[in-house]
Amino acid sequence: MALISIRREGPITLLGLDRPDKLNALDQALCDEVTAALAELANEPSILVIHSTTPGMFVAGADIAELLERDAEIGMRGVNAMLFERLEERRWPTIAAIDGAALGGGCELALACDLRVASERSKFGQPELGLGILAGAGGNWRLAQAVGVPMARRLLYTGQIIGAAEAHAAGLVDLVVPADEVLDAAVEYAGRIARQSWRALELTKVAMRLHRPATTLYDMTAQALLFESEDKKARMTAFLDERRRRREARERQTKEGSA
Repeated sequence: MALISIRREGPITLLGLDRPDKLNALDQALCDEVTAALAELANEPSILVIHSTTPGMFVAGADIAELLERDAEIGMRGVNAMLFERLEERRWPTIAAIDGAALGGGCELALACDLRVASERSKFGQPELGLGILAGAGGNWRLAQAVGVPMARRLLYTGQIIGAAEAHAAGLVDLVVPADEVLDAAVEYAGRIARQSWRALELTKVAMRLHRPATTLYDMTAQALLFESEDKKARMTAFLDERRRRREARERQTKEGSA
């Protein structure tokens, strides 16, 4: 079953994330599909807009159940890192159209795009340290580039979740619009960019990546070490247990309400 959709509208390509039952959580299958799509689109000049096919959600983060099972070997493969690198290295600009939660890997996916358009109800954060891992795959560096080192430290060290208005003020988001306008606004933004010279756009992207430090390799190595830690396993197990308890409590309330 396909986890993404692709639609072309003239010079704009829309890539929809379609894993609503898991809030578009990034697992290996979803990462692989998006990475493959980027490879197929690599030589087609277009402005890429990444969005969710389901209103009210973007990417809730990585799939914690899958992360719990990842070890150092898998960490060094850089499943998420390779996707974000491909996205950042894409020859022409990309825009993330965000409506809902962009947490952990979801925030990192958005940061790997050139520009970000968000709905007023969107939320952003990097809660990874509380799970015993880091905001890897180049996310630490990209966040600092977007919001500055002091703000990045606050978000990373505390795991604080911020709303769209604060994200916009910090430079994490380029444009904030009502929820029912987010995709249209991203497409309109893409249309303005598409009027520029494709070659000049491509060379500008290259210029802005010159002398980029090797942060992704460091992130992959550090993450591989953390994947093996007992602290990570305990924290993720506790997270999944708490999520299960909340789900079971909601199900009991639903049954009692219908009785």
